[in-house]
Amino acid sequence: MSQSTDPASPADRIAAGYAFTGPALELGALLWDGACLPDRQIRVPLSMLGRHGLVAGATGTGKTKTLQLIAEQLSAAGVPVFLADIKGDVSGISVPGTVNEKIAERAAEVGQRWEATGFPSEFYALGGIGAGIPVRATVTSFGPVLMSKVLQLNQTQEQSLGLIFHYADAKGLELIDLKDLRAVVAFLVSDQGKAELKGIGGLSTVTAGVILRSLTAFEQQGASEFFGEPAFDTGEFLRTAADGRGLVSVLELPAVQDKPQLFSTFLMWLLADLYADLPEVGDLERPKLVFFFDEAHLLFKGASKAFLESITQTVRLIRSKGIGIFFVTQTPKDVPADVLAQLGNRVQHALRAFTPDDAKALKATVKTFPNSAYDLEELLTGLGTGEAVITVLSEKGAPTPVAATRLRAPQSLMGPIDAAALDTAVKSSPLYARYAQPVDRESAYEKISAEQAAAEAAAEAAAAEAEAEKHAEETAREAAKAGRGAPEHEPSLAQQVVGSGLFRSLARSIGTQLGREISRSVFGTAKRRR
Repeated sequence: MSQSTDPASPADRIAAGYAFTGPALELGALLWDGACLPDRQIRVPLSMLGRHGLVAGATGTGKTKTLQLIAEQLSAAGVPVFLADIKGDVSGISVPGTVNEKIAERAAEVGQRWEATGFPSEFYALGGIGAGIPVRATVTSFGPVLMSKVLQLNQTQEQSLGLIFHYADAKGLELIDLKDLRAVVAFLVSDQGKAELKGIGGLSTVTAGVILRSLTAFEQQGASEFFGEPAFDTGEFLRTAADGRGLVSVLELPAVQDKPQLFSTFLMWLLADLYADLPEVGDLERPKLVFFFDEAHLLFKGASKAFLESITQTVRLIRSKGIGIFFVTQTPKDVPADVLAQLGNRVQHALRAFTPDDAKALKATVKTFPNSAYDLEELLTGLGTGEAVITVLSEKGAPTPVAATRLRAPQSLMGPIDAAALDTAVKSSPLYARYAQPVDRESAYEKISAEQAAAEAAAEAAAAEAEAEKHAEETAREAAKAGRGAPEHEPSLAQQVVGSGLFRSLARSIGTQLGREISRSVFGTAKRRR
C-alpha cells in the first residue's frame, strides 16, 4: 500500500468517514502504509458517546491514557465523566501535564496543539477506604442480585436471598448495613421466624448458613465499610464546574484492588442506581454522563445468569437516560456477546499472540470488526504504545471505516498526583462534610435487638413473678400446716414447670442467641410492626 492524494485512495476513503459536521472529540491521526497522516484526523461525534464503547488491548498498550484523553475532551465539552481508578494513576487529570520531548514529538506527529491543562475533578473512595469522599450504599439499594454476586451464591441461594429482601421490605425492616441483613437472616430461621416465609417457599437452615458464612467472609474483606449511611447520591456525578466544564469524578480504588469482585460489582450498582433515578431523555446532542468501567473483565467473571441479564438490560436501556458506558478491558472476549453487541464505539489497542490461546483470541477479535482495508491480524500485533484500531458510530449511527490511529497525548498529568495534594482536594470538596462521617440510625438490627431485649425482659419478669408466687404459696401452706395440721396441697402443673430446673436453665439462657429464640417460642413474642 502506498500513500496517494487520489481522493479514491484507501486513506482518503477512511478519512472521509470521520469528517463529521457536528461537535466531535479528536482522537488522533490516521496511520496508513506505515506513515502517520496528521491531515487526516480520526474523531468521534460527541452525540455518539452515549452509544457506549469499548477500549481494549494488552497490558501496557495505552488504554488508561486513551480513557484519559477521551475524558479530558468530554469535560471540556461540558459532559461529566466518571473514571474508576484501579491502579491510582488517573488522579493526574486534575492538574496540568508537563511537556517533555515525547509529548512534543507526539503532538507534532498527529497535528495536535498541545497545551497543559487540568480538569475539574472530585475524588471518591468506596466506603472511605483509601483517599476520597466516602461512597456508601445501603444493603436495600444494592439489592439481592448484586449481593448474590459478591457473596458468590448459587441460583437457589440467590432466590432465597431475594425472599429475604422481599420480607424485609414488606415488614419495614430497613436493610442499611450488613448487620441488618445478618439479623433478618438469623430471625427467619429461628422458631418464630420460620413461619414467616412458609407461604412463599421458606428459607432452609442450610441456605441461611451459607448466606451467613458468606457474609462473614465478605465482612472480613472490609466490606462492612461499604454499606451504610449517609447513602451516596449518584446524581453528584452529573454536575458541571462553575466554568461550564464537566466534572470528572475519579473513584480511587487502589486500596481495594485486591478485592476485584467487590469493586466491579459496586461499580455496577452505581450504574443501576443512576438508571433507576434518571428520566427518559432519548438521543441527546451530548450525553449527561460518560462512565468508564475499567478492568471490566472482573465484572463478568463467575457471574450468574441473572447477573448477566441485569447488566445486559442496564447497558441496553441506560442510553435512553443519557448515560454512555465505556468498558475498558484486555480483549473483547472478556465482555459477553450480548453486552458487546450494545457497544457502538471501539478503540482496540495492540494484542499479543505469544500462545495458542492468544492467537485464538486475536482471530476472534478480528472477526468482531467491520470489513477493513487493513490486514487486521498483522496490524493488531504490530501497533505501538498509544496506537489503536478505531471504528465509531457516525452522526447517522452507521459504523465508520476501520482506522489505524496514532492517538493524541492527554493534556493533563499522565500519572498520579501526590498524596498530600489528593488529601487537600478531597477535604476541600463541599461534599466531604456531607458524606465523610458514617451514620448508624435505627434499622433492622436495632428493631430485632429491641424485640429480643423485650422478650428477655418479659421472660425474666414472668420467671420472677412465678417464683414469687410459688414462694408465697409455699409459705402459706407451711403456715396452714403448722396452724391446722391440714394436708399439703399438690402444686399445680404450671407451678411444677416454673419451679423446675429446666425452666431456670431456660431463663439463664435468655441472654444467648439460643435463649432468645427459645423465649420467642415459649412466650409468643408479637410480630414486628412498621
